[in-house]
Amino acid sequence: MPYETILTNVVDGVLTVTMNRPEKLNAWTPRMGIEMADAISAANDDNHVIAIVVTGAGRGFCAGADMSEVFQAQLDGDEEDRTPMDWVGLMRSCKPIVAAVNGPAIGVGLSQVMSMDHIIGAAGAKFSLRFVKVGVVPELGSSNLVPMRVGFGKASELMLTGKTILAEEAAEIGLIDQCVPAEQLLDAAHEMARAMGDNPQASLRFTKQLLTENMSNASLRDVQRLELQLLNQAYETPEHKEAIAAFLEKREPNFKAARER
Repeated sequence: MPYETILTNVVDGVLTVTMNRPEKLNAWTPRMGIEMADAISAANDDNHVIAIVVTGAGRGFCAGADMSEVFQAQLDGDEEDRTPMDWVGLMRSCKPIVAAVNGPAIGVGLSQVMSMDHIIGAAGAKFSLRFVKVGVVPELGSSNLVPMRVGFGKASELMLTGKTILAEEAAEIGLIDQCVPAEQLLDAAHEMARAMGDNPQASLRFTKQLLTENMSNASLRDVQRLELQLLNQAYETPEHKEAIAAFLEKREPNFKAARER
């Protein structure tokens, strides 16, 4: 599909998806959500892509939902804009995905990255889960994912006050994983994406499934059952067989070639 609100670029196997409404600090619209999902889904089916980075054009990452295109449309009864999307399901089933937060990440601009695999913020970038400020509630799984990252008390503080914090504090409390100087942001994001994506794709997919399904499972028996199920599947993948062959032959494994055989 032709993209109107995002840009895409692949370098060294890493797809960069850039939200591209800089004049509005990349405020989120339903069209943007559909385009991002399409680009990420396409990357999942592309053997030349090993990982994904998401960032924003200009000064902002994503300043939240576009008030006129989202909230007003809902008030006007535009049901098309209320179609649910399993964003979290896509993030947890896709190739390794890293958020490079270059500027304000507000509301949905922040909740959309909570289910990604790694979040890096530029020093000074602003973060806010300010849903309460506009009379709505957290979404995209953030009411579950944020407490897991920062704890119940801090999550309550962030969500019930709608306060804004800087990347430095966000990294300190665990809301994001790294805070780096702005000029190093994209390099750091691509480095992390490649470090993840260079590993066997099947193993990455199975590991993400384990993390997703087991992080809130209190039964160790169920946790181990799923681990064993996916381990047996992993044994049959060409990448696992390549890893064993490379070890025995004392060479570096070529996972890309193994996938393509």
